[in-house]
Amino acid sequence: MTILALLSYSLSILGWTALAAVVPQGVAGIANSGPHGFSEILYALASAAGNNGSSIAGLSTNTVFYNMTLAAAMLMGRFIYVIPLLAVAGSLAQKKRVHPSAGSVPTHSAQFVGLLVGVVLIMGGLTYFSAVSIGPVTEQVAMNRGIHYSGQ
Repeated sequence: MTILALLSYSLSILGWTALAAVVPQGVAGIANSGPHGFSEILYALASAAGNNGSSIAGLSTNTVFYNMTLAAAMLMGRFIYVIPLLAVAGSLAQKKRVHPSAGSVPTHSAQFVGLLVGVVLIMGGLTYFSAVSIGPVTEQVAMNRGIHYSGQ
């Protein structure tokens, strides 16, 4: 259930970004060409899913297409991922308390903190690495080589 929650949140961002990057209505709202345009779409949908609602200045989000996709991303970001988390909470509430044993990892130890940080970084990296590589990283590499993407 935890994996479903993580995947639903990521799908709400990456799925809508992929759709907006390939349909004419999504591409029409981009003000800048190349990877910066992709970054505009990715940022707007990540912001909507995270309940912030901002976008990079070049993206025209006041269209029917973007109003619907941003609303869907916001809906998924607020409610859809909570359903599996409520199932996890219900499952944990039904479990009986067990005393720590030799195989337990105390939650107040450095080992637990290290494992938790490692899992969060690995999951975030594997989930968003491809999208960040297509957008901001590609644009930075191009800028280092003297290639600049301007408005259409």
